[in-house]
Amino acid sequence: MLVLLLTALPAGWCGFKDFREALTFAGCFTGAALMVAALIMVVGVAAVVDCWARGPNSNFGVVALISTGVALLTNVLLALQTWNDGEKVGYKVLTIVLSVSALSTVLLVWRRLADLPTPKRVAAALIVSTLVAVANFSYQYLFQPYRREATPLVQLNVGKAVLSADRKLFSVPVDIKLVNHSDMAFYVLGAEFHAMGEEVSMSPRDVARDKWRKDAEQWAMYREKHPLTRREVYQPGKLVSAQPWMPPGNWVEANDESLTRTVVQLPSNTTFDKLTFYATLSLARKDRLVMDKFGGPSYSWRGTTVPQWVKADEKENDTIIQTAEMKENNAIDQITRKKRRVTTYWRFGKHGVDVAPVIAPAGEENRTFPEQTLRAVRSRYGLIDVLAGPVEEMLDEIKNRR
Repeated sequence: MLVLLLTALPAGWCGFKDFREALTFAGCFTGAALMVAALIMVVGVAAVVDCWARGPNSNFGVVALISTGVALLTNVLLALQTWNDGEKVGYKVLTIVLSVSALSTVLLVWRRLADLPTPKRVAAALIVSTLVAVANFSYQYLFQPYRREATPLVQLNVGKAVLSADRKLFSVPVDIKLVNHSDMAFYVLGAEFHAMGEEVSMSPRDVARDKWRKDAEQWAMYREKHPLTRREVYQPGKLVSAQPWMPPGNWVEANDESLTRTVVQLPSNTTFDKLTFYATLSLARKDRLVMDKFGGPSYSWRGTTVPQWVKADEKENDTIIQTAEMKENNAIDQITRKKRRVTTYWRFGKHGVDVAPVIAPAGEENRTFPEQTLRAVRSRYGLIDVLAGPVEEMLDEIKNRR
């Protein structure tokens, strides 16, 4: 009775929560299965009492055996999930203890019954329930995490330039189109757009080999695109415009499109030869977590601690930090795992803003995690970065469109 009740009550509660709130079909199906299992175990409590009181003459021996078998199967699957994804040691130990106790309960009931009136039906019921549970477990925890990923597309389109009334400025409209052709929805963690002005300088002859090699070694360290030729002399671009183009905390619906227009202004007598446009988008899959809205931002220049990995080699750069509460996509993980928060670091530098999202246990946001852990977190919660650009436009071509 104790084993059945200790298994039925939490299993039924988690099943009810998952049936109502799970983010995937597999999660809702698991919730329904847990509620059915809990109902069988509750009914089995009375059957176990009758079996223990009447012994071999019990009319509910089959029900008692089936209910204890369901309890054993439920506890074993919960133990597998908790040891695979859970982080709280207490729940891991509890599931193992309940699994061993359920096994001993099955053996006790089996020995108490001298003869099973319908052994084939009992075997069929246990085999079918086992196959259903194993199939659901395999689908949710083995197949789903490795299925094809979904990534939206960001497109940049430079429009026709417009000259101001006093002819001192001209404006270049840039359309940023977000296209999500997948059946997945996404949370927006950060969206940034920036434009760089560049001067193009050509050498009449090949640059010296030593200089070219030095530039080639530095190529991967630059965020913006620059030439890797022996004639075009690289000159660092200058930031012309930078701004967010989607509000953090919003979401992108499945099979949806959105269009944002931003305007870049430059003086008419600018010395730039070309403009280069970039757009970035940081997302989290909406079927992997439940995220609240971001709270008020905090600032590195006001004393907020920033992790060492955020500072990197640019210690003088300013950082804005935003955090939000989050929940797991199913009730069992929500109970057995540590509470986590979504944190985004907006790092301001010479080339716009770099948005770095991270999901970490509450209180450990400033900890530096190994690369393997970061990859596992990004895979678990579906964190992706969508990049658009560089889209290069010569200023002469832009001005000719006026």
